[in-house]
Amino acid sequence: MKLAAYRIRCMARARGLTLAKLLEHAGVSRTAYYSLARRPSVLPNSVHAIAGALGLHPVEILEEPSAVMDDTVAARIDEARAICEKEPRASFENVWHTLCLLASPPVERLNRSLTRGRTASIHG
Repeated sequence: MKLAAYRIRCMARARGLTLAKLLEHAGVSRTAYYSLARRPSVLPNSVHAIAGALGLHPVEILEEPSAVMDDTVAARIDEARAICEKEPRASFENVWHTLCLLASPPVERLNRSLTRGRTASIHG
């Protein structure tokens, strides 16, 4: 699972906070935050390995301390599995990511695409 940096900024802004103030309040250094934001996944490799050994997506083996997986996430997992069953060559990770993006507001999808496009390497 990748850190939703753009979403974090938007939520902070909606609460009248700058990113710096949010991080200060959370007790997270800017270095730590940007390190997490650059990672393709904030989950430890061991979580990916265990989920992979079970043939599951990492989100399926995690739960919030205060709540079980909410209905939206469960429905999205079911939908991703159904798509992967119909399309055996499809990657669960890609289907999951696409479903998550489709649930995001269009401006957030656009900004994520632009960010990804700026950081992509061009190999020729």
